[in-house]
Amino acid sequence: MAEHIIYGSPVSPFVRKVAAVCIEKGVDFELDTVNVFDPPDWFREISPLKRIPVLRDTSVATEGVAGTIADSSAICGFLEKKFPDNPVYPADPHAYGRALWIEEYADSHLAATGGLGIFRAVFFNMMQGKEPDIDTARETWAEKMPPILTYLESALGDAEFYAGDALSIADITVTTCLMQIALVAQMPLDDYPKLAAHQERMRARPSIAGPFSHADGFIGKSLPEKISLT
Repeated sequence: MAEHIIYGSPVSPFVRKVAAVCIEKGVDFELDTVNVFDPPDWFREISPLKRIPVLRDTSVATEGVAGTIADSSAICGFLEKKFPDNPVYPADPHAYGRALWIEEYADSHLAATGGLGIFRAVFFNMMQGKEPDIDTARETWAEKMPPILTYLESALGDAEFYAGDALSIADITVTTCLMQIALVAQMPLDDYPKLAAHQERMRARPSIAGPFSHADGFIGKSLPEKISLT
């Protein structure tokens, strides 16, 4: 048994976010898949909101609520405190605050808009035996995503990273949430060259590429060809 267990699904951007932090820090972990739509009773006990991921620190306890932390942001904060080497939170106070804000923006707004309007419209329909709702996905991309992508482009500016001069939780979260769209659709970012370059750099990192490949392989079994959003 690994010292840390992530309960969830590789398809979740929040699970991949936690996995990326673990990989960047060299933290030993394993993924234990949980069906969030019909979770077992033991998972309901450790995740009151029935959301993934939940992390278990087996050095504290191997069962029950003890040793578990719910919510990806709380988990990443825990990992930073327990494993301070290879930090993913800036030391500078302003950069730290900015990293937390960008993380929250991606977690709440980017993930909700792209996840609900594009990923779910395509993949969840297919999982239910329906045709993918391409009209909703395209409408979301054309009408709801541009302000978000414009903000992410401007927030990055000419910098390599979103907060400070090194990789942070902000870069990881933006990438895992944005790449949720890329699991089901071709994602043209030609109008956002700085964001596109950031995504290319991030996708080259093993912490991003590995978990995404796992999720992409799972999605590809049902959706061998990604839809066009334009």
